[in-house]
Amino acid sequence: MSAKVNNKYGCIEIDKQVIAQIVYRAAMESYGLVGFSQKIKGIVELLKEGNIAKGVKVTELENNTIEIQLFVIMQYGINIATVANNIIERVKYSVENDTGIKVSKIDVNVQGIRVK
Repeated sequence: MSAKVNNKYGCIEIDKQVIAQIVYRAAMESYGLVGFSQKIKGIVELLKEGNIAKGVKVTELENNTIEIQLFVIMQYGINIATVANNIIERVKYSVENDTGIKVSKIDVNVQGIRVK
């Protein structure tokens, strides 16, 4: 499935893998985020560069908006709420600015804490 954007240039379809990569890049800029975990296997391993979409779930809704779920691993000693709010703001801004698709909901699921 892909999300559709209608604008003055016509109808553009954006694949969910593209949205997942935009989400990954925006979220990784947040201080306190170590990486993403696999949503199926839990915190078994951090994702490699080629497996970005395994820590991001994008769901398309009927009204041309999307919902995003992130499965993350955070750094020990940093306020989880602050990091989560920062991730939500960055991801929402990046997705809406880069694609034109409205984000209705972002869930940040903390799968683990990494101690250095």
